[in-house]
Amino acid sequence: MEIIILPTPEDVGRVAAALIARVVTDKPDAVLGLATGSSPLDIYRSLAARVADGSLDVSQASGFALDEYVGIPLEHPESYAAVIARDVVEPLGMDPARVRVPDGRAADLEKATREYDEAIALAGGVDIQILGIGANGHIGFNEPTSSFASRTRIKTLAPSTREANARFFDDPADVPTHCLTQGLGTILDAKRVVLVAQGSGKAAAIARAVEGPLAAMCPGSALQLHPHATIVVDEAAAAQLTLTDYYKYTYANKPEWQRFE
Repeated sequence: MEIIILPTPEDVGRVAAALIARVVTDKPDAVLGLATGSSPLDIYRSLAARVADGSLDVSQASGFALDEYVGIPLEHPESYAAVIARDVVEPLGMDPARVRVPDGRAADLEKATREYDEAIALAGGVDIQILGIGANGHIGFNEPTSSFASRTRIKTLAPSTREANARFFDDPADVPTHCLTQGLGTILDAKRVVLVAQGSGKAAAIARAVEGPLAAMCPGSALQLHPHATIVVDEAAAAQLTLTDYYKYTYANKPEWQRFE
């Protein structure tokens, strides 16, 4: 696990985007794992700037979203299908036909989850998975006590997660109670993972995920099992880490052949 600590949230987005851009440059038809929420927005802005200036082409890449609410209308502005289209597909110039979101409106939700994992496998697997982390340590919508072996499935959202997401809805009561989410096992199958976090509200979750015990109570700690996980955080999100000086030293002295920016 590589830990990168940077001064500002904008720096976090820029450096994480540089890693993703390297993956796409090396493999133009790369498969991207796409997260929603506020954490990855600076990543998408930075990638969009690269697309706009002609230094990056994502038109051949494909994508799989991490999750989707159950029962939310497709046209609702906060459905993740709408969010991915608005924040990712359009600004990055991706082909909408190559981007898939779990079908939270399916008549048979369990079948939809099985087909989603099958589609990822048929695409050759995710080359780089983008992640944020919740204050309770969740990644995707894998709430505490999620199995590290879990696959894409139906989950009940924790009250704290619904409260955190209420800012996106006119009425907190409108936040769905259930979702479809890639499981921790599905996420760990990705060839690379980049997780971003900004702000002091994520400091405890980052400390538990990076330096705490491997525990189902902190789903993000599952990334300790991944061979190529990069954690990019700002100073505020890194505030409760113990080995801060070491992480900064290793990043400052990263060998040239390992650098991606």
